[in-house]
Amino acid sequence: MPDAKTLESMSTGLEKIATRARNHPDEQILSLAHLINVQALERAYKRLRKDAAAGIDGVTKADYGQSLGPNLRNLHTRLRAGQWRHQPIRRVHIPKGEGKTRPIGISAVEDKLVQDAVREVLEAIYEQDFLKCSYGFRPKRSAHDALRELHRAVRQGAANWIIEADIVSFFDSIDRKMLMEMLRSRIADESLMRLIGKCLHVGVLDGETCVEPEVGTAQGSVLSPLLGNVYLHNVLDLWLDREIKPRLKGPVCLIRYADDFVICFEQQADAERVMAVLPKRMERYGLTLHPEKTRLLPFGKPKDDSGNGPTPFDLLGFTLYWQRTRQGRWRMRCKTKRARLLRMIASVTEYCWRHRHDPVAVQHAALASRLRGHFNYFGVNGNSRSLNILTRATERVWLKTLRRRSNRTRLSWERYARFLRRYRLPAPQIRIQIWDA
Repeated sequence: MPDAKTLESMSTGLEKIATRARNHPDEQILSLAHLINVQALERAYKRLRKDAAAGIDGVTKADYGQSLGPNLRNLHTRLRAGQWRHQPIRRVHIPKGEGKTRPIGISAVEDKLVQDAVREVLEAIYEQDFLKCSYGFRPKRSAHDALRELHRAVRQGAANWIIEADIVSFFDSIDRKMLMEMLRSRIADESLMRLIGKCLHVGVLDGETCVEPEVGTAQGSVLSPLLGNVYLHNVLDLWLDREIKPRLKGPVCLIRYADDFVICFEQQADAERVMAVLPKRMERYGLTLHPEKTRLLPFGKPKDDSGNGPTPFDLLGFTLYWQRTRQGRWRMRCKTKRARLLRMIASVTEYCWRHRHDPVAVQHAALASRLRGHFNYFGVNGNSRSLNILTRATERVWLKTLRRRSNRTRLSWERYARFLRRYRLPAPQIRIQIWDA
């Protein structure tokens, strides 16, 4: 990627590292740890969210910033002397639907600064190495870009067959020794490698129990997404690009967003060959494909005389499917994944019931913020129906909870309509163009 930068404010030292990595893709890079200086730690502090959750020490960003200069200089001194130690990560469990939860690790503020400074250095190197098929947690790339690439592959007839893959507990399954070996193929600075090791080998406080896992990286860590990209870059991206593609008869297209990926094929025989060896490749690196969520399916453009399109599949919160236009032609479309839509409706419902006695203006602001956030991601052309379903569901549950605020007066639909003109909810809006009109 020419002109790839981690930040607009990338330091001169990072620019030199990025240039060296781009010009010498097969060489190790020396002398990197010095880039993690007070200025790098200060940049990391500025990137940290104001409402970032506190770690086990209870220190917030605002608390740390009260003596920011002395704190950063003290941290840098300990880093140079090798005296810095990562505090245990506080683990919380976030609901993810279907009764399941996602474990998220919350580091102390100081540890987040170190992680982000390390990430900045690694990103300067690996943004030159990563392939175009990788979209997750990278500068100037998004999930919508991945969907556009899928659309391009479908239009070109290179997605007649698709492998839809799901890695079981990816971040918790990363083999740390293999990851460190991958990093050493590009990094020859042992001071930086020891620092990365300290970020990996850290205890996890889950409730009142503190454990020290031997594999994986903590989800929620600033550094984990980049380390995950490095791991799958070596396990999947390079393997498919350099070893598998030359052996296939037709084109193949990998589209990966972090650990969520699909592989598109023009020919069925190629897809079946890769499907047979993909689980073995993953097992070699300690990863497991979910047996029920990983499948090979046909997705070529339907014939004009066929009744239904091929089997839909899910990617990045959307369901992709074929649909006839009003003119009778087949076009690929998308809609919000059913589970994601139901989860959002459940979230809005829970908020309305929990806060039904809050001031109406407060409720309106919170609901509007939730809807805008949803529309910012799912507001792609062709998804209007799903957006409308969410809006109507929000209006209904808000009416129901407002009626429970008092038994004195009945809030009719007519009065509620006038109420909504005053407290207007964001209208469903298509904000991102991905598919053909």
